[in-house]
Amino acid sequence: MVANQNAGSLSRAIERDLRLDLFRGIGLCMIFLDHIPHDVVAWLTLRNYGFSDAAEFFVFISGYLAGYIYGPIVGSGNFLAATKRLVMRAWQMYVAHILLFLVFTAQIARTARRFDNPMYKDELNVANFLQHPDVLIGQALTLRYKPVNLDVLPLYIALVLASPLILWCLMRRPNLTLAASVVLYIAARWFDLNLASYPPGTTWYFNPFAWQMMFVFAAWCGVGGFAKIEWVIRSRLALILALAWIAFAFVIVMTWHIPILDASIPKWMIKAIYPIDKTDLDMLRFTHFLALAVVVVRYLPRNWAALHSRWLRPLILCGQHSLPIFCLSVFLSFGAHWILMQYTRGVWEQLAVSAGGILIMIAVAWGLDRAAKVPVLFVETAEADGTGVAMEPAKAEPAVA
Repeated sequence: MVANQNAGSLSRAIERDLRLDLFRGIGLCMIFLDHIPHDVVAWLTLRNYGFSDAAEFFVFISGYLAGYIYGPIVGSGNFLAATKRLVMRAWQMYVAHILLFLVFTAQIARTARRFDNPMYKDELNVANFLQHPDVLIGQALTLRYKPVNLDVLPLYIALVLASPLILWCLMRRPNLTLAASVVLYIAARWFDLNLASYPPGTTWYFNPFAWQMMFVFAAWCGVGGFAKIEWVIRSRLALILALAWIAFAFVIVMTWHIPILDASIPKWMIKAIYPIDKTDLDMLRFTHFLALAVVVVRYLPRNWAALHSRWLRPLILCGQHSLPIFCLSVFLSFGAHWILMQYTRGVWEQLAVSAGGILIMIAVAWGLDRAAKVPVLFVETAEADGTGVAMEPAKAEPAVA
C-alpha cells in the first residue's frame, strides 16, 4: 500500500511541460531541413542565425527530462526501477539506430545502383559499408561506424546509459556532480578525449565526454537546480546579456554570407572565434543555447495558452514521438535530396519537398498519437504453475515522457 502511494505521489508530481515537446518538434523539423543539402527552406533553421542548432535542443531536453522524471524516483530509493527504465530506453534507441542504419544504407545502395550515380553512397559515407559489409556490420553494431546524419542517436544512447549513475550522484551531491561534469568537459577538450570510430584514426562526431556537460547541466536543472538559479535567469541583467550575446552571434554568422560584413570584423576576433567546434561542444555554442533558454524561460511561461492551440499541436505531437519521427526524418531528408538532385532544384520544388516532408512527419506523429490512445483492455500474465497464460485487466500507467 505504501509503495503504491509513493508511486502515485510521484506520478502526480510529474506534469508534462508542453514547451519541451514544442521545441523538440521544432528541432525535428530543423534537423529534417538541415539534412537536405542546398535547400533554400533550411534558411529558416537556427544554425543560420546563431552558434547553436537543434542538437543542443535535444541533448538539453533529454537531460532535463531525465532529471525531472527519474530524479524523484532515484531520490525515493527506487534506483533499480529507474535504472531499468533508462536502460530499456537506451535499448530502444539502440534498436532504432541499428534498424535505421540497415534500412538507410539499403535505401542509398538501391538508389545509387538504380540511377547509376555513386554520388549518393560517397556523399553519405556508405560506400565502405557496401564494399566490405562483413567488416562494417560489426563496426556498426558497436556504434563505431555511422553514416552521415546518423551520429546523434549513439550520443543519446551513451548519455542515457550513463544517466542512472549521473542521477544517483545528482540526488546526493548535485553541485559537486555538476562541477565534476565541467572538469570532465575541460579534460575532454584539453586531452582530446573521445570514443574511437571507424575507419581507424577517426572519432565520434558528437564527443560524449564533452556533450555530457550539457546533459548533466540539464539534469541538474531538472532535479531542482533551476529553482536555485531562477532568480538569476529572470533578472534584467541576465536578459540584457542574453540578448546581446544572441545579437553578437547573429552578426558573426551573417559574416559567413555577407562579404562586406565579414570585412568589417577585426581579424583578431575572427581568430579568437573560429573554428566553432561542434564535436567538442564549443563554449560559443553552449553559451548561445543558454542565452536562448533565458529568453524562452522569461517570455514563454509553462502555462502559455498557445501551447494548447491547434496551430502548435502538430509540432507538439512530433516532439512527443521524437524517436520514430527522427528516424522518419532521416529517410525523408534523403528522399528530398534525391528528388532535388535527380530531377530539379528550383525554388518551388525545394519548397514543395520541404513542406511535403514536414507534413508527412506531422501525419505520422498524429497516427502514433491516435494509436497510443487506443485502450488496452487486457494483458497476458503467466500462470503461477507455468502451464499457460491468463488474461487480466490492464492497469493504466501515467505517461512520464
